[in-house]
Order: sequence, then structure tokens, then C-alpha cells
Amino acid sequence: MKKFIGYILNVIGNLLGLERIRLKLAETSNDVSAIRSILIDEYLQKNLFENPKYSNSKKLNKYEYQITSQNGEDGIIAEIFNRIGTTNKNFVEFGVEKGLENNTLSLLLNGWDGYWLEGSPDYVQAIKEKFHFLVEQKRLCVEQAFINAENIESLFEKMSVPKEFDLLSIDIDGNDYWVWKAINNYSPRVVVIEYNAVFRPPQQYVVKYQPEKHFPITSYFGASLESLKILGEEKGYKLVGCNFLGVNAFFVRKDLVADKFLEPFTAEVHYEPPRYQLTKRIGHVRNFGEFIEDSED
Repeated sequence: MKKFIGYILNVIGNLLGLERIRLKLAETSNDVSAIRSILIDEYLQKNLFENPKYSNSKKLNKYEYQITSQNGEDGIIAEIFNRIGTTNKNFVEFGVEKGLENNTLSLLLNGWDGYWLEGSPDYVQAIKEKFHFLVEQKRLCVEQAFINAENIESLFEKMSVPKEFDLLSIDIDGNDYWVWKAINNYSPRVVVIEYNAVFRPPQQYVVKYQPEKHFPITSYFGASLESLKILGEEKGYKLVGCNFLGVNAFFVRKDLVADKFLEPFTAEVHYEPPRYQLTKRIGHVRNFGEFIEDSED
């Protein structure tokens, strides 16, 4: 069996045309998870970081990296604010589960304050236990609620979310489009929202609004990138990029865009197809606890 696996690994390495891949694969023996990790790393290196398509300095994908996000969102968010600056360093995110892998945890680690909304009582309890010191310091406000278009702004008011804040991240696997559409009295500077990459531009696609529905994990969710781009334009935002895995779209309020991002701000230019198979947690299983923010001399 080991000889057969070794043969397959050599074939894969040779097909990819890279000696370093063949050697790395050979070292893994029959460790399937290690093989997958190596192949993902090499795919990203060749098709993202070394790909001329992403070499333009205004394109965001080359800045992707993962700290506590599920994919490369941490790097893209950092680069966006590197370009437009920050104000109050406040974020709002909903759909955070236990809080250990999302788009805003790394911001907490970098001195931001924020608001998390989560529908599961069990997840909220886990957050309050794991992040208790940040909750006690009033750096993190956590609210348990099933979010819909009717209650989102009242939840913001209940949590004392400022009218203008730096980042809004939406990932509720269903009514994302409708919830963003309903936010009219708050003005985040940057919006990150999950899109349905199955539907390529110029396809417009939005699921029917069903306020009480839990959407199972199927291709019936959310909205296409084209539909979100149109909504963003209506709300005063420009589409400035999508992450390489085809999961999240990034919008910047149009008064902040200037010449800092790749034009034109269309779905055709910024669309990334679904590459969900490349999802990979870098490093150890995620955990959290009290930490020292400033080192002492």
C-alpha cells in the first residue's frame, strides 16, 4: 500500500510540474491531511501569489492571510484599512458562532472594540465564558438574537452601536442581502458580506426573503455577487474585491474609495469562483484566553 501511495504522490508532483511538490509529498508517506495541506499551499502559491492576474497593487487578493478568519479575510481587511484609515475602530459582526473563527476576532486582538450578534444561545454562552474579560471591559458586546430585516436596526440600537463605525461583517447563510438592505440608519465605512459564488456575473440572484427560515447548507442561500454589487451601489458602496476562495465580497463606502482600489468596481472584474475546497485552518485548533496587549520593557 505504501508503495502505491508513493507512486501516486510522485505522479501528482510530476503532473504539477514542480520538483519541490514531489519531494514534499514523498516525505508525507500516507498522511492524507498533510498531503492535502501541501497541495493547497502549492495551489495558492502558483494560482494566487505568483499569478500575474493578481499582481496589480490595487487588487486586494495578494494581501490575503489568515489569523482568526476562516480564509484570507484578515489580510484583506487589514489592507483596506491600511488604505482608507480607521476612525473609532468599532466593528459589528453577525453569524460569529463561538467567536473563534470569524472576520473580526483579529481586530479585537489589535485594539478594536465591537459588537457580536449570534442566533444560537449555546454559542453566545460559550462566547461569554471564553471572552468574559473583554465583555467585562466593555470592549466586546454580545447579543443573542435571530437576525432578520425587521429587527436588525432595533438590535443595533439596543447594543448602542454608533451610527458610523468602521466595519460591518455579515454572514448568516441566508437572508444576508435582505438584512444589509434593511440597514439604513447606520453607515459602516466597510462592509464584508458572503456571496453565492455559484451564480457568476452578470447573473442576478437573490433568495426569497423568509424572515424565520434557517437555511440549510445548500446552494440555495444569499445572493449573487452581481445582485450585491447593485445593492451596494444603491446604498452608496463600491465593490472593491472578493477573497480568492469565492466566499466574501468587500465593499467600501464610495466617499472613501478615491483611487485606492482596482477599477472598474464591477462584479465581472472582482468575481472569484467557488474554491471552497481550499479552506484550510493554518496552525493549531483555535482557542482564546486573556492576553497581554503591550509588552513591558
